[in-house]
Amino acid sequence: MEERIEKIREQLHNRSYKLTPQREATLRVLLENEEDHLTAEDVYLLVRDKSPDIGLATVYRTLELMSDLSIIHKINFGDGVSRYEFRDEDAEHHHHHLICVQCGSVNEIHEDLLGEVEKSVSSNFHFKILDHRLTFHGICQKCQEAAEQNGTPVVKKANISG
Repeated sequence: MEERIEKIREQLHNRSYKLTPQREATLRVLLENEEDHLTAEDVYLLVRDKSPDIGLATVYRTLELMSDLSIIHKINFGDGVSRYEFRDEDAEHHHHHLICVQCGSVNEIHEDLLGEVEKSVSSNFHFKILDHRLTFHGICQKCQEAAEQNGTPVVKKANISG
């Protein structure tokens, strides 16, 4: 974790920003909970446990700055809530997500599944693609198994927008 914090400190410095204690506390919470796709409120509650003097507005400003600087991604899974995750600097594209419409679990796909689609879109529409994101909404294995055990239908109609 210290190596990543130091790398972020350098990225901020190169863009004339400082890694303030408040920003560092926010980033540490994100790093400690990297798999969880935290909302700003989630981050704030976890930061507050460690640094009670940091306000919600400071957390929001930090998340927006880090997103603007492409240190983290601001993502929305169609439920109107922004979540945050670190950008994978080694990946050519953003990873994809599987979202269970029953329990809300989020799983990640790190394979780039859209290479051919991207080439086709680029060629057919003369569009220079910088990145892409793909989100699948469905029912996770755990919920499917629970439905089987309960004898209830697996399919749930979901109101998905976005």
